[in-house]
Amino acid sequence: MSTNQQLPTFESLPRANAWQLRTQRLEFGKRPLLMGIVNVTPDSFSDGGRFFAVDAAVNHAIQLINDGADLLDVGGESTRPYAEPVSVAEELRRVVPVITALRAMTEVPISIDTSKADVAAAALAAGAEVINDVTGLAGDPRMIDVAASYQAGVCAMHMQGTPQTMQDKPTYNDVVQEIHAYLAQRRDQLLTAGIAHERICL
Repeated sequence: MSTNQQLPTFESLPRANAWQLRTQRLEFGKRPLLMGIVNVTPDSFSDGGRFFAVDAAVNHAIQLINDGADLLDVGGESTRPYAEPVSVAEELRRVVPVITALRAMTEVPISIDTSKADVAAAALAAGAEVINDVTGLAGDPRMIDVAASYQAGVCAMHMQGTPQTMQDKPTYNDVVQEIHAYLAQRRDQLLTAGIAHERICL
């Protein structure tokens, strides 16, 4: 992308003072908000295997809440460099029992860290409030429809390639401009699909 190319802008939307989730709302401005990470995986970059069992994951999540987490992010598939993908069935087996247990124990909002629409739908049905997708909701063609149908909060991220390829000589002409343009495009697609701007986090 040329540095002189006109970029989509974020200024066309009002600045949010809160993030509207599926049924809850997180207010901005009073203090930084903390997301507690619950990796229900054997191979995550930082803590793979430590919280793979349901009880261990739930206990870890409760400790994160006690330590000040405002939001819990539950994931069942590692996105570390060179991580191998897991099946929908395996990812569901990992995350749904954890989300179900946590929803019965706490009102702290839960996000599902997944790029699979079927996993997102099951997690939302189990009580999750947010879809947190490293592909920007672009990895599964049905993901945006799931987010819109549940009116979930969404966290759209940027990733070049896949976990298997993202460390294979990633190249940007202008990293800030290109990520800016990508996220602005994803924002517009989410808005077009009927997801309100106050539900979108980039």
